[in-house]
Amino acid sequence: MTIQITAVVALEDGVQASAVDEALPAAEDIRVVGYVEGLESGRELNDSGADLVIVACSTSSQDAIALIEDAVRQRPERPIVVLQMTAAQTNGFMTDVFAAGADDIIDLPETPERIRHAIQKAIARRRGATLGKGRPLAPLVCVLGPKGGTGKTVTTCNLGVALADGGQNTSIVDLDLHFGDVGLGLRLTPERTIYDLARSGGTLDAEKLEDYLAPHASGVRTLLAPTRPDHAGSIETSFIAEVLALLRAMSDVVIVDTPAGFPPEVITAIDSSTDACVVGMLDAFSLKDTKLGLETLDLMGYKRASTRIVLNRADSHVGIRSDDVKAILGREPDILVPSERDIVSSLTEGIPIVTSQPRSPAAKSFRALAAMYAPAGQPAAVHEEPQSRTRRSLLRRS
Repeated sequence: MTIQITAVVALEDGVQASAVDEALPAAEDIRVVGYVEGLESGRELNDSGADLVIVACSTSSQDAIALIEDAVRQRPERPIVVLQMTAAQTNGFMTDVFAAGADDIIDLPETPERIRHAIQKAIARRRGATLGKGRPLAPLVCVLGPKGGTGKTVTTCNLGVALADGGQNTSIVDLDLHFGDVGLGLRLTPERTIYDLARSGGTLDAEKLEDYLAPHASGVRTLLAPTRPDHAGSIETSFIAEVLALLRAMSDVVIVDTPAGFPPEVITAIDSSTDACVVGMLDAFSLKDTKLGLETLDLMGYKRASTRIVLNRADSHVGIRSDDVKAILGREPDILVPSERDIVSSLTEGIPIVTSQPRSPAAKSFRALAAMYAPAGQPAAVHEEPQSRTRRSLLRRS
């Protein structure tokens, strides 16, 4: 059943209501309940009672920024989408729009389907913010890597287990919908996946979602990727946004493992996240791709202070010095993970190295990363070395 969204539109001087009408999806999806002429009439927006605010502007207007800030202060639960009527905006304006509190910014001309998708994401994200019932929503860490094979899944699994060992109610979502490997990394049987959840029908709530989370011995709960690549097309980005919003209300920390690049599901995860963890390796190709990934986040208006850089195989002797890394990336990596043979064996065994070899340099690096996302005063736990290398027990959270 289609749920109609009501919207109020703020028009910058010179922008015609007819141009906005032509750009928006069909009336059965979005119903405009009012137009506000000019960007100084914040009170009329706040009195409208609409589900959504659309700001239509054609210049890098500071009035638009002020209007967004005022709308967020008055009704923080209501999403805001900006329509750029021309493509002449600057990256600085995009950054200001997101900093002011807007959920998305769309350059016109654009297809109604793309606009519908952006609005659905915004609604789902803000809807999730109302599920916290007075408690702060959990941080959502999006583990990214523009290039495959850099160790995103290894980072995700070790980060999640380290946080759970430290007492955090941690959830992982494997968003590599075609070839997700979090289940292998944690030795979990994919009895129910995100594909099964998407096809289950009915209302999505916390109790239902809990049934689809695979439990790990550490306490981590994981929403696993589909078992077949052809299942990926059945999972819409609006559904992903709703799942992530709900998990933030159910958890202390949410971690999302992603495929390489920036396909739609990754953009949705970034839009829903509070933190980005960009994973690369110490080689020229990976560093170049990592730099491009950081620049892409900048273009999306992502706050640099919310981005961490993890560099795997950081002790490799490939002729690249630490000052070279800083020069390429424009900043120092936050976490350096050394090369260790046990990381490969831990993948084969399905036991993250923070559990199998907790005193190893790599495990210490992953725990240092976990400490960056753990609440103040609650560092990730350090476990003793298992008594026997041939009989390793999965450590449970007390």
